[in-house]
Amino acid sequence: MELFHTPEQALQWADANRDRTVGLVPTMGALHEGHLSLVRQAKRDCRLCCATIFVNPTQFAEGEDLGKYPRTLDADLAGLADAGCDAVFLPTAEQIYPPGFSTYVQPPQVASGWESSSRPTHFRGVATVVLKLFHLVPTSHAFFGQKDYQQLCVIRAMSRDLNLPVQVVGCPIIRESDGLAMSSRNRYLDSDQRLRARLLSLALAQADQAIENGVHDVQALQQLMTQTLSAGTVVDAGGATATVPGIPVGGVDSIDYAVLLDADTLQPIEHLQQPFVGLIAARFGSTRLLDNRVWQPVQ
Repeated sequence: MELFHTPEQALQWADANRDRTVGLVPTMGALHEGHLSLVRQAKRDCRLCCATIFVNPTQFAEGEDLGKYPRTLDADLAGLADAGCDAVFLPTAEQIYPPGFSTYVQPPQVASGWESSSRPTHFRGVATVVLKLFHLVPTSHAFFGQKDYQQLCVIRAMSRDLNLPVQVVGCPIIRESDGLAMSSRNRYLDSDQRLRARLLSLALAQADQAIENGVHDVQALQQLMTQTLSAGTVVDAGGATATVPGIPVGGVDSIDYAVLLDADTLQPIEHLQQPFVGLIAARFGSTRLLDNRVWQPVQ
């Protein structure tokens, strides 16, 4: 596995492999099985895989966890090598944003709301760094996890609108054995918060079960998700409210959103007759977690 640290080295590697399909896997490090699944998918779809490890300062808002974001480079490189990664680009912030840097990408419409409501500059930073990486490591494909669903939509829209010659591939969420979506921020949770974090996937599962049972009212489904998150309860097969074994009494500490949206535009919907997505963002202390689920149209 090759390592390179400068933009010049990245461009040279990409140029040397211009006749091969190459899959790019951008990461911020602190890798887990979700990231490594992207590498394995890239290796299935492409001849080569190049990962990047860069904690991008421009996508963190003031007061967020940039300073304490976990750095686990040795373990990250070992995991990437085991997953079959061919090369890793490890730039510094000064190389990506040199002195005098002042050009940023205006995010597309799909960036509005949801994540941007609490992190208004987040997607400007995401879109800018991803565009730079696409130029510094020109590849045929780029692989992103579906867990950050709005981010995936933003990158797809940017690539389409700017005619970028890269196929953006969304990959399924990888979950822990109890359903929690894998995230680098899960390590911030204490034991009580970790148990309650299951409520995100349970809220989506509750909505799915209700849809299967014929509940197609968007507001009712959103209220069901919110109830599961806030109270830490579920509705059983008989329609009664019940606590969840193994989860402490009480729900998440706060809910940023729990909504059903059009899966492409992320606009609110009134019915379920188009592909739609359930998005959740909730907090446990200072730790903020995301989850989502996509459904096909319900007739």
